[in-house]
Amino acid sequence: MLELRDIEIFLTLAEELHFGRTADRLHVSQARVSQSIAKQERRIGARLFARTSRRVELTPIGAQLREDLSAGYQQILDGTRAATAAARGTTSTLALGLHGPQAHYYTHVLDLFRARHPDVRLRIQEINFADPFGALRNGSVEVATSWLPVREPDLTVGPAVAIEPLVLMVAADHPLTTRDRVSMEDLADWQLPHSAAPIPEYWQQTLVPTHTPGGRPIRRGPKVSTIQEVAAVVAAGEAICLIHGDAAQYYQWPGLRYLRPYDAPLGTWVLIWPTAGETDLVQALAQAARDAGPHSR
Repeated sequence: MLELRDIEIFLTLAEELHFGRTADRLHVSQARVSQSIAKQERRIGARLFARTSRRVELTPIGAQLREDLSAGYQQILDGTRAATAAARGTTSTLALGLHGPQAHYYTHVLDLFRARHPDVRLRIQEINFADPFGALRNGSVEVATSWLPVREPDLTVGPAVAIEPLVLMVAADHPLTTRDRVSMEDLADWQLPHSAAPIPEYWQQTLVPTHTPGGRPIRRGPKVSTIQEVAAVVAAGEAICLIHGDAAQYYQWPGLRYLRPYDAPLGTWVLIWPTAGETDLVQALAQAARDAGPHSR
């Protein structure tokens, strides 16, 4: 019979397909990983992994074993956590910072996390683009979403939760709405709103670039602090706004239209958290995000 630690090593290697990464993730030596896999292969009587100098792959028997073990292993973990929480008489809480309506947009990740950790309560707190990292640094949330890039030395960048092309928010009667197609070069002809609060310039550049891909300068116009203020200045025709694709679904307000530039870059949202404050629950949410995969359209 396989021991629980050996099952964990096998399933992790089946996911990573790399002995070194598996060892790092489980905080064991590569020799320990190799010994565990060799022991399992002897016990089963068949190779579980095909190894070469360049790659590691599951054999058909290994792939079947992974499928058979995964669900049962997760049930063991969930049951153990639930029993531990019941014994303590407490329910753990994970504070998650999200932008706008993302609690609805990331249900594929949040539902998977809740199914795996029914004893944990997710507390959602809204994050504003005018202060993207403050809630993480003051401790009011433990993990949050952010668009890329994130180059903060005290923050860890985790898995992607959404990948979509950027879109243009414009007034319903804006001249761009009469065109057959729009381009990122069109940004040079109009003003873009920008943050009224000081935020990292490299981060703001994703949605408020200073130049088009062809090098034309882009003007910055009204200063804004919330998405409502963005919508107001755009609907008034004072600016156009480059924004993430989920806005077209959740901010369908009167006076606004959304256009997709044919050459729009992809916008990527990820989980981020303070490196020094990483916890098992933060890692569990990150794992749920990896397993669920990013939302995309």
